[in-house]
Amino acid sequence: MSRVGLHLSGVACARGGRLLFRGVDLAMEPGGSALLKGPNGIGKSSLIRICAGLLRATAGTVERHGRVALTDERLALDMEQPLAAALGFWARLDAAPPGALDAAMAAMALEPLRQVPVRMLSTGQRKRAALARVIAGGAPIWLLDEPGNGLDDAALELLGASVAAHLAGGGIVVAASHQPLPLPTPVVLTMQDYIMAEEEA
Repeated sequence: MSRVGLHLSGVACARGGRLLFRGVDLAMEPGGSALLKGPNGIGKSSLIRICAGLLRATAGTVERHGRVALTDERLALDMEQPLAAALGFWARLDAAPPGALDAAMAAMALEPLRQVPVRMLSTGQRKRAALARVIAGGAPIWLLDEPGNGLDDAALELLGASVAAHLAGGGIVVAASHQPLPLPTPVVLTMQDYIMAEEEA
């Protein structure tokens, strides 16, 4: 089996000429989870995008071993397609094994919505659809940016069960959230701890 891991060392991020955070270290091995905590606008999403390779770190190093799946505020599904078809596009792109999409839709309780156009889904249903896309893709590293937004208690339980199964299978989960999430014993990074103090700026 290929090596799976995500390692950050001394990572810093600047945006708009201002240093958002610095000195972030994180070592994720199979079965590990991390929770990035802090209020909106503090840099959680930027750190998730750095982990995904979509944003370059201002300083420090990022090592990824294994495919990455990201879900954030961008749904990344064709709004005019029925849900099953929109998710099927990504499943084919990710070379998902047979049955993976059906299992992912079941995990997020989406089977009754298979033929509903994505544009007609509620906020919570769209969030569950985005999570199903991640589950079906089979990537070992999940990067979840505010995955609990728009989810009711029942959907949060589904999220928790899917995360637990992924970790039990040797996956990695890094989630950013300003609210509690059902992650089993995560490493917690409080982003305020990495903000550059004004007197040091």
